[in-house]
Amino acid sequence: MDEMTREREEAWIPVCRAALLAVERGVAVMLGGRQLAIFRMSGGQVFAVGNRDPYSGANVMSRGIVGTSGALTTVTSPMHKQVFDLRSGRALLDPDVCLGSYATRDVAGIIEIRLDGSPAGCPL
Repeated sequence: MDEMTREREEAWIPVCRAALLAVERGVAVMLGGRQLAIFRMSGGQVFAVGNRDPYSGANVMSRGIVGTSGALTTVTSPMHKQVFDLRSGRALLDPDVCLGSYATRDVAGIIEIRLDGSPAGCPL
């Protein structure tokens, strides 16, 4: 494995076993000094977004309500009910506001998250 490939692989952080994540419920984790909210959907897809609600400043997105808006999978903040796209982390009604989103993958039943770079173009 060349050095660049090894560095890309080291950027993935193992978080938990996929089976431990309740379907369509969030869980908060702290990774690299960042609070994230992780959601596993009924189809097995896992999303990771910032846990901080940008409107209230509270770390509550993991307690949000999962749903859909058209073809988008969303989470609604429990504080002021703003809705965010789980894929991009952007607020549906104000795309300039975002949670940040992070790449996820399932490796042999272990969920891994990648923290490198600016999440989905959102400020950290």
